[in-house]
Parts: sequence; C-alpha cells; structure tokens
Amino acid sequence: MPLERFSASWREQYVESATIQERIGEPDICVFCELAQMEVSIDTGVLLIGEHTFVCLNAYPYGSGHVLILPKAHVPDLESLSGEQTTELFYFVSRISRALRGAYKPDGLNIGMNIGRAGGAGIPSHLHAHALPRWSGDTNFMATIGEVRVLPESLASTWQKVHAQL
Repeated sequence: MPLERFSASWREQYVESATIQERIGEPDICVFCELAQMEVSIDTGVLLIGEHTFVCLNAYPYGSGHVLILPKAHVPDLESLSGEQTTELFYFVSRISRALRGAYKPDGLNIGMNIGRAGGAGIPSHLHAHALPRWSGDTNFMATIGEVRVLPESLASTWQKVHAQL
C-alpha cells in the first residue's frame, strides 16, 4: 500500500517562524506566553482564563471551531506541570469539549497534543492541546486533491460561538 501524504502547506510560514525562534533561542518571544497575558476578547482570540490555564482560538485552524488549551507556564511537556496545573489543564479540556459540542453539534471531537518537534508541535517549547469539532465525511476533495482547507467561518465567528457556550 502506498504511503499517503498529507499536505498543510498553508502552515509553512507559521512553522518556519516558530522554528527560527526556537533555533536562535529567544525564550522571551513566545506567542502563547504573550496570549496568556491578554484579556478574554474577540480581538485577542482568548476565550477563557483560569489560574493556571487559558483557552484561545487557533490562528491557523484545521477546521471550524479549532481551539487551543494551554498552561500559562512556559513548559514543553506534561511532566513539567505541577499536579494543580495538570488538573486545571484537563478540566479546561473537558470544559471546552462541552462548549464545542454546544456550539457546533459535531459528530465527534479531535483532542490531542503534539509534544516536541518530532511529535509534530509547531511551537514545541510551550505545551498546548488542540480541540476541534469533527463531522462524518468532513474530509473532502479540497484537502485531499487541492491541498486546501475550506473554512466556512471567520475566527471572530468561531470566538462568538464557543464563548457563548462557556
């Protein structure tokens, strides 16, 4: 069986920028740490803030409703979190799952983490979880053949839908 290739060429600029920052070792420059200081707002894309965790829109979504759940702490992996931080992180994963189900009525959800560069993380120095609604048959020819994803809503619309469910 031939190996199928998935292309997300639209993420190239984002990944290159994160890789350059990682290589030159500028720990003070982390988009996630900057977002952790923002207020809940449609303008910032931040949806929810806790003591140790926050939720924001993914600026480069794979599909409608794609959000990120992140610790405020700048850590690369789960093992670096305290028990309290881990508990709140997974509480927020559960809370955002309910919000996505309420906002989108999906057939399912993708929830996951890409830890480390080899694990697929675009920004490996700051742990984050992805959550996005999925529907039966939501992968279509545009992604398969055209290497394009069609997002039927703006980030502002995503923010409004999800925030209304929190």
